Amino acid sequence: MAKKSLVNRQARREELVARHAGARVELKRVVAHPDTDPDVRAEAVRRLSLLPRDSSPVRLRSRDQTDGRPRGMLTRFGLSRVRFRELALRGDMPGVRKASW
Repeated sequence: MAKKSLVNRQARREELVARHAGARVELKRVVAHPDTDPDVRAEAVRRLSLLPRDSSPVRLRSRDQTDGRPRGMLTRFGLSRVRFRELALRGDMPGVRKASW
């Protein structure tokens, strides 16, 4: 079980990413376009650097949906390896069964 403060911090980051996504995409488009005037590009880079640091999607961490564990994530299921194994062995995940060969 992850600390509540870390799970809450992740939730705040997700909200910031969603709030600034449009502005960030537009500024990055201006910076990456090859025909952009150098002065306009410099202004876009400056405005991009003024956005909050946590508004970058790179700073998000994938966490287990049930307990917030940050490591050993199976993104297809949204669960950590520990929680996935528990649910699969109990039979709570339809279509998933323990392999035997």
